[in-house]
Amino acid sequence: MDSPPCQEIIVRGKALINGSGLETLPVPISTPGYDAAPYLVATLVITKDPETGIRNMGTYRGALKANDRLGVRMATRVGGAGGYLHWQKYQERGEPMPCAIAIGVPPAVAYSGPQKLAVGQDEMAVAGGIVGAPIRVAKAVTVDLEVPADAEIIVEGVIDTELLEPEGPFGESHGYVALEDFNMSMRVTAITRKRSAVFASIVSQVTPSESSVLKRVAYEPLFLSHLRDELRVQGILSVTMHEPLTNIRPVIFLRFEDGTPREEIWRGLEGASTLQAQCGKIVIALSSDIDPLNTDAIFWSLAYRMSPASDLRIVTGRKRGHGPKGGQDEESGILVDATRKMKMMPLALPAREYMENARAIWEELGFPELSPTGPWHGYSMGDWSDTWEQFARNAVEGRWAENGAQTAQRKRGGIVPETPTRSVENDE
Repeated sequence: MDSPPCQEIIVRGKALINGSGLETLPVPISTPGYDAAPYLVATLVITKDPETGIRNMGTYRGALKANDRLGVRMATRVGGAGGYLHWQKYQERGEPMPCAIAIGVPPAVAYSGPQKLAVGQDEMAVAGGIVGAPIRVAKAVTVDLEVPADAEIIVEGVIDTELLEPEGPFGESHGYVALEDFNMSMRVTAITRKRSAVFASIVSQVTPSESSVLKRVAYEPLFLSHLRDELRVQGILSVTMHEPLTNIRPVIFLRFEDGTPREEIWRGLEGASTLQAQCGKIVIALSSDIDPLNTDAIFWSLAYRMSPASDLRIVTGRKRGHGPKGGQDEESGILVDATRKMKMMPLALPAREYMENARAIWEELGFPELSPTGPWHGYSMGDWSDTWEQFARNAVEGRWAENGAQTAQRKRGGIVPETPTRSVENDE
């Protein structure tokens, strides 16, 4: 489009090194005390396949190196950056790679850029699909690329495909400081922006963060769709990716309907651990009554519903995913079936009706607001009889003596204490 908002002001040439370059942007230091430079982090880095012309957008970090130079890191791991695949093609051709970094883009574009789409799928087109209309684009000023016309700021340039430059350290989203590596060097050829541009940045260090939220809201439905619709795993209810500290990728929880066949649970565990190389190092299957956001409930499930000998598998030969390298390219993973394998006794808390009544009394008395976390009331897990249900009703209604009269008639001799009543009475 002509006269796009992102090009209301254009800086290029000598102006970039004479006081109007990258130093004019209010770029923060994300991890003070560890980062080697201010970093662009809320980025949409745009490149183009030199053979097919298909565009790629990715959220890659950019370190300020000079008023007209950036250090750019595009992931090279398995399942890594589409921009890196383009860089390899330009390297084979002996040409620098045109690049544009958009900052402050429309929400749908900001959302689609960090997602791991299939190679050759245009994130800009996906963003258009989200909003139901094409994203407005404009031709960049100094490179042969299209950029979001409504972006606040665009940094244009070319990336060297011959020489790499040390980049880092930088506090990463996996919760550790990424140390210095040789990465790409980008020579800035232009900075364009709106007249009153707003500089956008995000927190992308220890999670939860804006970075992990952007990914999680897409990753969880992606994994659920893969298991439910593509692999046809029976009984799968939800996929939850653990976010605090772990940054959603390594630890995944799957919830299943009660009674799901065990072979289906293992198919789900294996499917979640293999969809993406950087995801699913630890995958745990849970029953429907466990809240995957409640770590205490998860440990409760592991403690009483999982037998390591039969419910835990070690997976070897995994490629190292997103996180500290540790000097190894391969690692192992863990798959755990922590679902209920049989009918179990009720949870030992007052039944829901009594807890709700207690809450009503609490609120009537004007006590501080309650925020209970599950499980906050008792519930049946299948191992419960009509007799015991009647005992419980009698007890709260003050008719406990009726229970005693009934059990008096069931006395037995010739057995030891703690013998289950049903093991004797059912035999009869």
